[in-house]
Amino acid sequence: MPANRSRTDRWRDSLHRIYERGGGLEFAIKHDPEDGIKDLIWRVKLLGLSEDEIIVEQPGAMGQAFRIDEGVELVGLMSVGQNRWMFSTKVVGKTINETRNGAFPALRLDMPTKVVRCLRRQNDRTPIANLDMPSVECWKLMDPMSAVPLEVANRVQIDELTKQGGVVNASNDPVALPMVGPKFEAQLANLGGGGVGLVVPVEYRSEIDSGKLFWLRMDLRPTIPAPLVLTAKLAHAHIDSQQNTIAGLAFEFGYNNQHKDFVIKQISRYLGAMQPQRKAA
Repeated sequence: MPANRSRTDRWRDSLHRIYERGGGLEFAIKHDPEDGIKDLIWRVKLLGLSEDEIIVEQPGAMGQAFRIDEGVELVGLMSVGQNRWMFSTKVVGKTINETRNGAFPALRLDMPTKVVRCLRRQNDRTPIANLDMPSVECWKLMDPMSAVPLEVANRVQIDELTKQGGVVNASNDPVALPMVGPKFEAQLANLGGGGVGLVVPVEYRSEIDSGKLFWLRMDLRPTIPAPLVLTAKLAHAHIDSQQNTIAGLAFEFGYNNQHKDFVIKQISRYLGAMQPQRKAA
């Protein structure tokens, strides 16, 4: 039997190995693709397994947990090496994870009945879901202090547009920049507790290798009415099977700490817009 077929049939063994080594899983909220909202994948630690449930840490950023309602349907992603599998699940409840460092909120998820292997060239497309991730414009940041006034302006712009119910037109979207290098394009891969994962195409590999601080512009329209800007620091990077760079960047708010609460609020709002009860409200 081919190795990939064997792993798919024995996916519970792979899930248990991820748990034993203290690894994580990725999840996205399942929503109507016609609502115009891009998918947002978050990476969380796998905390426990039972016959019927998966326990994972509640998604969050910078110590702030994001609310995910009970009953919300999710798309799960499990990675082993270069291989990925997708499955359907839902939030069946909440719990508290007790550790030596304190108690933290966690989610109880329904154990899936099967998984589907993702093709390498279409990593986030299977019969279960076709995930469409947001684009991210990136620049190497030369002077982090030059980004502070633009982050302040970004907060003012998004707050005003939110009150007015307006959205910046993508065809008429002038970009004010701090002191930066050339622009390169990336795709948001996932969101973690302290940063983001980006997929940087092979043609821009030299850009992500050459700098430590980056200026990011994430397009979460129309939920967030203008692209969200922030500073991030390269934490690690590796090359995937398609020769793209998978870069992990940590949020950097040391130069403008007030921007942290704003960014967390916008991401929380974005996740809330995907959830049926709060979207209806």
